[in-house]
Amino acid sequence: MSAEPSRVLGRGVAQLIPQPSAAVSPADQAAAALAALQTRPVHVGVLQAAALLLEETARAGEDETVRSTAAATAGLLRAAMEQPAATDT
Repeated sequence: MSAEPSRVLGRGVAQLIPQPSAAVSPADQAAAALAALQTRPVHVGVLQAAALLLEETARAGEDETVRSTAAATAGLLRAAMEQPAATDT
């Protein structure tokens, strides 16, 4: 195995989890947060409000990266709302 694949992997990890010293846009921060999803209890109304705001950003945002990240995040929120509630057993 050559050193090239590990360098490519290293670059991908750095893009996925932005380094503190780098100038990180909100879209990059959102993408990193999505990569670290964890299950947490949350009221459905909060998810609905967030999805609506993100859908508006996806429609009217000026930056393509922001629009696509907002649309993807809104889709994830909508999908989460369709799932049955998790129970602690």
